[in-house]
Amino acid sequence: MATSTARVAALPTAELHLHIEGTLEPEMVFELAARNNVGLPFQSVEDLREAYQFTSLQSFLDLYYECMAVLQTRDDFRTLGERYLERAYEQGVRHAEIFFDAQAHTARGLAAEDVLDGLLDALHTGARKGISGGLILSFLRDRPVPEALETLESLAHRAGDLLAVGLDSAEVGYPPELFTPVFARAKELGLRVVAHAGEEGPAAYVWEALDLLGAERIDHGIRSIEDPELIERLRRERIPLTLCPFSNVKLAVISSLAEHPILDLLDQGIMVTVNSDDPAYFGGYLADNMAGLTAAFPSLEESALERLARNSVDASFAGSERKAELHALIDEWASRP
Repeated sequence: MATSTARVAALPTAELHLHIEGTLEPEMVFELAARNNVGLPFQSVEDLREAYQFTSLQSFLDLYYECMAVLQTRDDFRTLGERYLERAYEQGVRHAEIFFDAQAHTARGLAAEDVLDGLLDALHTGARKGISGGLILSFLRDRPVPEALETLESLAHRAGDLLAVGLDSAEVGYPPELFTPVFARAKELGLRVVAHAGEEGPAAYVWEALDLLGAERIDHGIRSIEDPELIERLRRERIPLTLCPFSNVKLAVISSLAEHPILDLLDQGIMVTVNSDDPAYFGGYLADNMAGLTAAFPSLEESALERLARNSVDASFAGSERKAELHALIDEWASRP
């Protein structure tokens, strides 16, 4: 029997692949547009929702960046982060490692530190409610590499407020190798390293992210399954993949959840995790993605859900004490009928 939606939502998890700008719900777009006197090309919330029909990663990104224009102040980013954390807590998230795209905001004239400080304000609020976490400065791979390095240097004095660096945005034609010097500098600053690879781009991009950028986990990585040698490496080295099922369907990476390779990857011993990516645009937060998988795969047992949750904790950059606390929460969930 499939696990109930309520039980799935009660499963304590870590979310490792979440773009905070992708939690900008349509209602909030209009709320912030009014607050900041920003004009929108949409007449209503319903009109905006109707635009959520994507044919590719790029078609999504076009709308994604357009909606970002309503984010103008430190307080806007605090509000954005707090509302995500409230929703995430309701869906079982107890640790969140959050991507933010500083370049998308500095290009509009905002100060990177206002973005950072607003999100830190939200994390402080979340910590009081029981969600630990951190921030990942993610570079836009379809923008010039020197700009990424400049962005990193502009926040170098705040490295202690960052958890890691990442690489996102349009993938095809922008291989990880381009950003080798940026990631080398990030490691000099003591930052952890993750990277989007193998979503629309080939499995070869995953190899580059590992070997040239030093990525400790791969965001998406769904096309790794096309390369048996890569799969063996991911299994042997226990390199996590932060999978995003709803995102993969919404962006036409796969045609349906029933075609998602997550069970194959689990069966092959890969440390996969489930995440929501850009939930405001893709139809659901973390537990929604989990529940969608249980509906698509009736054979997905509770033990597999527990394994996915434990993978998320083990793949996180949380300290050992916090990981132990999170595993204890999962133990408690598993002990209840």
